[in-house]
Amino acid sequence: MIGKGLWQSKVMPFGLCDAPATFERLMETVLRELTSEACLVYLDDIIVGRTFEEHLNNIRKVFQRVQKANLKLCPKKCRFFRKEVSYLGHIISSD
Repeated sequence: MIGKGLWQSKVMPFGLCDAPATFERLMETVLRELTSEACLVYLDDIIVGRTFEEHLNNIRKVFQRVQKANLKLCPKKCRFFRKEVSYLGHIISSD
C-alpha cells in the first residue's frame, strides 16, 4: 500500500460508465449562461458563433469560463474561424 489518505484524480479516468454524463454536466455548468446565446455544447465539442464577429466575441467568453473553471483545452483539437464544420454527423455552416 502506497499511503493513506484521500486520493483524487486530476483527469477523468477512462472506462467509467457515467464519465460522459459527468463531463457533459460539467461543461453545461461551466458554460451555463453562454449556451443559450453564444455557444452550442456537446461533450467536448463547442460551436461558437454564427458569424466572424460573433465567433470572435463569444470565443473570448468561452475561454474566460474555461480558464475560470481551471480546465484546459488541447490546441491540436481546436478549430477556429471555420465557415463549415462537421458536428454529430451533420455539416453546419453560417448559411
